[in-house]
Amino acid sequence: MDKLKFAAVSRNYFNMPIWAAKHAGHFYDEGLDVDIELYEPIDEVTDRLRDGRAQFAFGVTEHVILDNEAGGHIRIVGGNVNKLPFSFISGKNIRSIADLRGKTVGVSSIEAGSSSLVMKLLAAQGLEYPHDYDIRAVGPILARWELLQAGEIDAGLQGVPLNFIALDQGYPTLSEPRDEFPHFQFTSLNVDGRWAAANPDVVMRFMRAFVRAHHWFFDNRAEATRIAVEETGIPESYALRAWDEYTREEIFPKDGNLATAAVQALIEISSLIRAIPNRRKTAAEDYIDRSYLLAAQRDLKQTAGMIA
Repeated sequence: MDKLKFAAVSRNYFNMPIWAAKHAGHFYDEGLDVDIELYEPIDEVTDRLRDGRAQFAFGVTEHVILDNEAGGHIRIVGGNVNKLPFSFISGKNIRSIADLRGKTVGVSSIEAGSSSLVMKLLAAQGLEYPHDYDIRAVGPILARWELLQAGEIDAGLQGVPLNFIALDQGYPTLSEPRDEFPHFQFTSLNVDGRWAAANPDVVMRFMRAFVRAHHWFFDNRAEATRIAVEETGIPESYALRAWDEYTREEIFPKDGNLATAAVQALIEISSLIRAIPNRRKTAAEDYIDRSYLLAAQRDLKQTAGMIA
């Protein structure tokens, strides 16, 4: 078995495809022993991919673009969260975005992630950072939810299914970002392009398991829910609602792919990317390498045809 390290952020639902690949035996079928490592700081995931401590990652897509523009080698090779799965949830004393004037919004990181999205949402309602409100980097979804309940932040993006839990507990939603931005590549499957080029067989096997896991997820509501409960600790009723949302809206891609339009939307929305002078690359496709994914899809299709 070839051993690999996979880095991802926290115990949230974003990681379901990789957990599915492990639980359903797709990695085992490909002769891969994949150690899934979870980190609270989103920057840590990208750092581990960049320095070789991890071979694959579900990371913030914005990080890939920023890395490339700084001369780095991280590439997007597959999809993950292809549409925004968030509600913008506030404390119970906040009733509108206007009420956030002088308040604190929690984000995953100032450097990337949810910060640009929050700034865009609030700017559309006349609030500008940092003049009108404060942003505090507090970590990913679980941390934001805990701090919101404790009253240490006044609002933040909450992902499915924590947004359902918050709404059921009486916390209001100020905005549904997917309504504003229907295409947005929030996280993706990322790899160091140099490592991938030096290990094409391992990458191919990983991508076959990756594609199979997405098909499996869409076809196995009950078992996917069992895995979600085990890995995230969320109640079964909310795990079922999460599966329904992710499949109905195709937040995860059925085939493991990503949408060029979603990456382009990210580029246009991100204040960090737009602030880069004289960008080295200009279009979304410049940051994407679909060759491994497409080869895996062809191989699986050919194998299925031979079995049939």
